[in-house]
Amino acid sequence: MHLGLREESYSMMSNSNMMNERDKTALVIGGSIAGLLAARVLCEQYDQVVIVERDILPNEPMNRMGTPQAFHPHAMLPSGTRILERLFPGFEDELLAHGAFCMPASQHGVFAVSTNYGDVDYQLSVRKVGASRALLEWVLRRRLQAIPNIRFLTGQDAIGLIFASNRDRVSGVRVRARGKLHQQQTLEADLVIDASGRSSQLPEWLQTAGYTVAEPERVKNELGYTTGYYRLPRSSARTGEIQIYARPSQGIAGGGLFPIENRTYIACQYLAGGEQYPPINAEGFTQGFAQLSSPLIAEALWGAELSTSLRGFRVPECTRQHYEQMELWPMGLLALGDAFCHFDPVYGQGMTAAAIGAEVLEQCLQEQQAHPQSDFERRTFQRLQERIEPAWWLSAISDLLWPGVEYTGPLSIDGMTLAQKCIALYQTRAVHAAASDEHNQNLFTAYMMMNALMISPREIINAPLIEALLKHDASKEGEKLREQIDKLTLGGQRSLAAILDEIIPTFAHAFGSAPKSPISSRSNNAIIRS
Repeated sequence: MHLGLREESYSMMSNSNMMNERDKTALVIGGSIAGLLAARVLCEQYDQVVIVERDILPNEPMNRMGTPQAFHPHAMLPSGTRILERLFPGFEDELLAHGAFCMPASQHGVFAVSTNYGDVDYQLSVRKVGASRALLEWVLRRRLQAIPNIRFLTGQDAIGLIFASNRDRVSGVRVRARGKLHQQQTLEADLVIDASGRSSQLPEWLQTAGYTVAEPERVKNELGYTTGYYRLPRSSARTGEIQIYARPSQGIAGGGLFPIENRTYIACQYLAGGEQYPPINAEGFTQGFAQLSSPLIAEALWGAELSTSLRGFRVPECTRQHYEQMELWPMGLLALGDAFCHFDPVYGQGMTAAAIGAEVLEQCLQEQQAHPQSDFERRTFQRLQERIEPAWWLSAISDLLWPGVEYTGPLSIDGMTLAQKCIALYQTRAVHAAASDEHNQNLFTAYMMMNALMISPREIINAPLIEALLKHDASKEGEKLREQIDKLTLGGQRSLAAILDEIIPTFAHAFGSAPKSPISSRSNNAIIRS
């Protein structure tokens, strides 16, 4: 049985004709953030777009079974917000209309950063809208439901791909009504996008069809975090976002406090490495905030009411697929979002990476329409890898600071350990600069912009800046960094710049038109002076 949009059967057509024929159909597996953003892009290139979702979608903002992570904090980084505002003009205003918290630029978010030199509470002024994952998803979904050529097919599990007779092309998906094992149906489509998240079965489906799937990169981080929702006393002044960075070498957890809609705050604690996890009882959770490297969250929650039960979440590993490396790949099939690469959620990169993926898909579809080529899927995957590379790399080097975390993949271990030392020294000097001159915030601003995927990591990890940081540094961090640089450069026989180019990605494709760092236009020595 064939089931399609408006109960019509979908037509099958070859990938080579995909951009030229009418009645083109795209099918998206998964109705979460990545799937919603993909559908928004696809609706401009396809006559019909169907989103296959296993859950029955709620008519109001609420968490659902298919997204257990939605209870926990979510953030859209500035680069992701820019993409969403372009695809869904005014979406932030709609969030605000439904009670989302707006932190104006005049109010500060506070980031408590620890280094071996000392601790600093860094205030960053930025306009930011605070909302739950449930509200954000609901607002985006309502926008799509108003688009005539998009349809949601809910309560359906995608259970396999449909291949053409020679298996070189995917022509649809087999689905089954949830809880009804014998009610299988087929959906035919010209393009299928797997946006089903971390539970994606795409590797297994491809292997069953005879494809050899490339080995993914893995960060085995054994992450655990605990989350609760709080209502602050009405007498309390509403605070902005607070993030307290962890101390992995000492096994000290990190934490966050995030304002969302309806005067509610999401509070969380996290630990990686698998040795222990944040407590899920109220007393232990409260004590946990008091034991963080900064008392800011504990103080902000004084007198607050825990309005939900506490929930834990576990992430055994993060993976980055390398479908672009496969010798053979079927036409008419792509993967986006967590189905392609899922990150450590602590760093808030997932939704932004999904937005970047949608933008890449949009650009590649437009190019394919103008100049059709047979390697559309492979080019899309390659472009996507280039764009998400900074997020994956930053997440990996941060996770590897925790004892017990392991990495398998092509990234240079020397490059990652060198980057860790460079960033540690950079943070130390940023603390020193801020302590000696409260107006000298350039280093920290650049550091936060790097973490927000607004500037390239190479703005911070480059030979001139590293050499300037080390010039008058006598700290233990500086000595460790000098030792590794001396080893890598063979005692100065090779240039540091050449070594960095070999062991640390350039990120050139991801930041070709990125804004310049605040440290770019000024002398390194002048900025880092003691």
